[in-house]
Amino acid sequence: MDSLGLLVWLTAVVTILSRSHGDRNVYPSAGVLFVHVLEREYFKGEFPPYPKPGDSSNDPITFNTNLMGYPDRPGWLRYIQRTLHSDGVLYGSPPSEHVGRPTVIEITAYNRRTFETARHNLVINIMSTEDFPLQYQAEFFIKNMNVEEMLASEVLGDFLGAVKNVWQPERLNAINITSALDRGGRVPLPINDLKEGVYVMVGADVQFSSCLREVETPQNQLRCSQEMEPVITCDKKFRAQFNIDWCKISLVDIKRVSPMAPERYPMGPGVLPDIGEYNPPSESLKSRDYFADFLITLAVPSAVALVLFIILGYSMCCRREGVEKRNMQTPDIQLVHHSSIQKSTKELRSMSKNREISWPLSTLPVFHPVSGEVVPPIHPDSYETTSMPLMQTQTNLQNQIQIPQQQPPGDNYCMSTFRRLEVNGIPEERKVAEALNL
Repeated sequence: MDSLGLLVWLTAVVTILSRSHGDRNVYPSAGVLFVHVLEREYFKGEFPPYPKPGDSSNDPITFNTNLMGYPDRPGWLRYIQRTLHSDGVLYGSPPSEHVGRPTVIEITAYNRRTFETARHNLVINIMSTEDFPLQYQAEFFIKNMNVEEMLASEVLGDFLGAVKNVWQPERLNAINITSALDRGGRVPLPINDLKEGVYVMVGADVQFSSCLREVETPQNQLRCSQEMEPVITCDKKFRAQFNIDWCKISLVDIKRVSPMAPERYPMGPGVLPDIGEYNPPSESLKSRDYFADFLITLAVPSAVALVLFIILGYSMCCRREGVEKRNMQTPDIQLVHHSSIQKSTKELRSMSKNREISWPLSTLPVFHPVSGEVVPPIHPDSYETTSMPLMQTQTNLQNQIQIPQQQPPGDNYCMSTFRRLEVNGIPEERKVAEALNL
């Protein structure tokens, strides 16, 4: 599209673009997109000089907008500023209910480096338009655009030019622009230059073209239900700059569709009715007895806890059987077996205390703790340590003790030989009586 054609399309659009240059009045039309840019460059000159050095041309500036006398903006007016170093934008579609009533917006600019502020007022005078609203309205979802990118006059003009080339209306207006995040969309991942997406609603005075109605065909509806791209013949006229999701396009004839008006409640002035002065309750209040509440909340749970504690103490302290009762109920053979195991355990422990085996080389000190001399190893380097037994015993037993061994009844007793063991040179005596008992 050449520059002359673009100028013609922009002239046909009733969208109002204005710049913030002080307290000023703007005159948007009802039902037509209104865009107001808050320029950072202008507000920089409003801040007083800052004594400390710094680059004032790149100061981070944010804006706060609200309806005068209220904490927020009107419901139809939105505001966006992507970063601290970008311009702010006020946009929305003025409703016809506010025609003839000026709307004053307070704009406060904050310099995040110097903490200075500047304030201006924007007076919005909504004007009525002929043939409002336009009968045929179409809403497009553009996937490769953010709302602040779509609000730029050049981009919006290119889109309206493409729509007018497909639709061929005599009158075409941009009605509203809405971010996909305001419709419940998700924030895109910061990869592959993904965009949030934006809904653009336009209105015209002629019926929808055949190209726009192609999305309503059964074939394209089936493809949309299967999450496939529909086949639209005029998509190539948008594809160069705008990636349109044709499955989300909405075509509405407002004269054929009569939307149900939401139930509205009568709105008051916002002030509570005057009911006179506040009369506090008299000081002569009736006394209240809290003893019953005390019994319910404290005494009863404490009594229950005490009873449970007594039962638990009786079960643990007064119901113990004792060692004597346990031994009386245990069979004699089990007691004898337990006694023999205990005696053998004590004997092994006493034998282990009498060992005189040399300590391993890893536990010996390298140097003498007093003289500081190097301690020689106990065994030479050629000493074979792998054949060293865990318990050193003497194989040459000189002394032997013979004791009789009990045989079955009717046979004679025979003598059995018990060797006398020596552990590390210490003899271990075993009595004949003990051997018989075992």
